[in-house]
Amino acid sequence: MGILEKISEIEKEIARTQKNKATEYHLGLLKAKLAKYRAQLLEPSKSASSKGEGFDVMKSGDARVALIGFPSVGKSTFLSLMTSTASEAASYEFTTLTCIPGVIEYKGANIQLLDLPGIIEGAAQGKGRGRQVIAVARTADVVIMMLDATKGEVQRSLLEKELESVGIRLNKHKPNIYFKPKKGGGISFNSTVTLTQCSEKLVQLILHEYKIFNAEVLFREDCSPDEFIDVIVGNRVYMPCLYVYNKIDQISMEEVDRLARKPNSVVISCGMKLNLDYLLEMLWEYLALTCIYTKKRGQRPDFSDAIILRKGASVEHVCHRIHRSLASQFKAPAPSTARSGWA
Repeated sequence: MGILEKISEIEKEIARTQKNKATEYHLGLLKAKLAKYRAQLLEPSKSASSKGEGFDVMKSGDARVALIGFPSVGKSTFLSLMTSTASEAASYEFTTLTCIPGVIEYKGANIQLLDLPGIIEGAAQGKGRGRQVIAVARTADVVIMMLDATKGEVQRSLLEKELESVGIRLNKHKPNIYFKPKKGGGISFNSTVTLTQCSEKLVQLILHEYKIFNAEVLFREDCSPDEFIDVIVGNRVYMPCLYVYNKIDQISMEEVDRLARKPNSVVISCGMKLNLDYLLEMLWEYLALTCIYTKKRGQRPDFSDAIILRKGASVEHVCHRIHRSLASQFKAPAPSTARSGWA
């Protein structure tokens, strides 16, 4: 039985198993096995020697945004509107067959936008060049999920399922679990909060499934077995996602209002160029970029050329962007005793 068949069997068993106290250990083991098989599926084959066109695009600019979605939702049209790059757009599916990069110039920042080929159901198993698309999406700072507003919520749930199965966690934070494998001493389990989804026995069963018999585990929040498996696997990517509903000119105002009020969502129309400015504002916020302006001694600040950094960056980061040796030339301020009790 191949990996795909094993994954299918486990998914069917999880679907038909009732969720209750008696089955939580069985479900936990099934989920651990499923994550293990999916990880094997994503590993590139060592014997594969066929040369094909890849999606390797050099990372450039101040941030990278991946544009994903099903075929014919308006990704190529969006790229052509937001950047100076012309991506082929047509009314038939699979117009884009490779990764097309473009650059959005906004508030002095250069944001790299990647127009990826349309994803189809089963992309995580490699259908429709899905693995290459998802591999590029993992390198992005933000994912824009382009959706067709005329097709309801089915596209969003299918895309989330595909990305979830390959370890991309959208709009989620990394579980606050301390996990460290050891060479001996068995499994040490502790928690600083009351756990309602995991127990010590379930944690041990999941670890044994991964052939881990010595480790330290500390839960700092009430996490699920799936989140604990993510910590063990260690290759999960947590990134913000902006759900963009295109073609709002083809639906009612009531439906537009409903979609616009959903969390992490923006409604646009590429055909009529509606709400694109607001989308750029939201994208800037999700990228968490900030502009730093410098000034020469005795002169006014130069507001024409900004240093673009992520929010939370320190003075040292600014120094590195100006010149690599600048930070090492800084002198630490002398300790002041003017306000101490000894002065």
